Amino acid sequence: MTNPINGSPITLQNGELIVPNNPIIPYIEGDGTGADIWRATVRVLDAAVAKAYTGQRKIHWLEVYAGEKAFRLFDTWLPDATVDACRDYLVSIKGPLTTPIGGGIRSLNVALRQRLDMYVCLRPVRWYKGVPSPVKRPHLVDMVIFRENTEDTYAGVEFEQGSDEAVLFLRLLKENFPKQYEKIRFPDTSGIGVKPVSQQGTERLVRAAIDYAITHKRKSVTIVHKGNIMKFTEGAFRLWAYALAEREYAEQTYTWQQWKKTRAEQGEAAANQEQKAALASGRILIKDAIADITLQQVLTRPDDFDVIATLNLNGDYLSDAVAGQIGGIGIAPGGNMNCATGVAIFEATHGTAPKYANLDKVNPSALILSGELMLRYMGWTEAADAIINAMNAAIVSKHVTYDFARLMEGATEVKCSEFADVIIENL
Repeated sequence: MTNPINGSPITLQNGELIVPNNPIIPYIEGDGTGADIWRATVRVLDAAVAKAYTGQRKIHWLEVYAGEKAFRLFDTWLPDATVDACRDYLVSIKGPLTTPIGGGIRSLNVALRQRLDMYVCLRPVRWYKGVPSPVKRPHLVDMVIFRENTEDTYAGVEFEQGSDEAVLFLRLLKENFPKQYEKIRFPDTSGIGVKPVSQQGTERLVRAAIDYAITHKRKSVTIVHKGNIMKFTEGAFRLWAYALAEREYAEQTYTWQQWKKTRAEQGEAAANQEQKAALASGRILIKDAIADITLQQVLTRPDDFDVIATLNLNGDYLSDAVAGQIGGIGIAPGGNMNCATGVAIFEATHGTAPKYANLDKVNPSALILSGELMLRYMGWTEAADAIINAMNAAIVSKHVTYDFARLMEGATEVKCSEFADVIIENL
């Protein structure tokens, strides 16, 4: 790994990113189709920056390694030097990474999130005009999902069925918590998983979601949970989220908990009037929804959802389900970040699709839009806006990759690299 000669690192001062005009940004090319989509993406990002700032700003790219390329070069899937570079330079971008088979790291993506404590998984989901969609009103989809990244079932606290650890855990459970042990229907043949959900983890995620809603003038934050069943984990997530909003954002938000309290004390009409007045004054509504009904309502009433804050597993399901409405995860960007340290890695949310590797075929939109998200995070909004406008124009022109072309009447199918050309022409 050789640092660029002319670049300067992004730094953090008093909680704010300080971005020089020549930032060094590490990138991980990615596995499978990663090389194809990265080559397309970096051309678009460089062109957008050059166009927006007339050559006054330039990104200096620093390649770091993870996945198959790292394993070939260094005999490790995730070198410490890569983690260090992402931490030291604060802002990075990566293509899709394979999941190693046969032990070791279960997921490179999860490993990066946990080692860098990037507790926010940011998934903005919006429709671009002309993109094929399975729903009638995709234009109503404009959501930003804040998925907790480090807790819940993804914490990886599991015991394999029949292992010594599972036997010991079950024995401890039986001896110390017999009522809970009795709820395990077939203990001798069960694998066991532990689901940690903390107040600290909840509050830092919800704080990030509310801050985003305030900064971007969003109307609501929905707490998505399964607290009706998992009362002391997801139910606590809901209660801690409401308490945080009322304690730290009393002047900027109005919660359903406040509405319920006023209804109990003064009646429903008074509660409705209080909420109406609060929202009319510009306050953000903090509400909640059960996870299963949310998966229905994002289809039937997508405009009811604006910013969403949810736990890890719910967020995994929900972000992909919503992405399906706007053309699939091939056009869904993502970012992982720690709002306290400033560390952020932006990434394509799809897999590696190895059968299409080096065919110059797949849609690079997810990684390009992740780059757009990265530029916006850096405060380079002019370049980010240019990419959004150019992407819209490219899709409307119907010069698109095969995944869109097969679903659009009158489309011209282009290669991955050619789609980047079309976007650049429309900057």
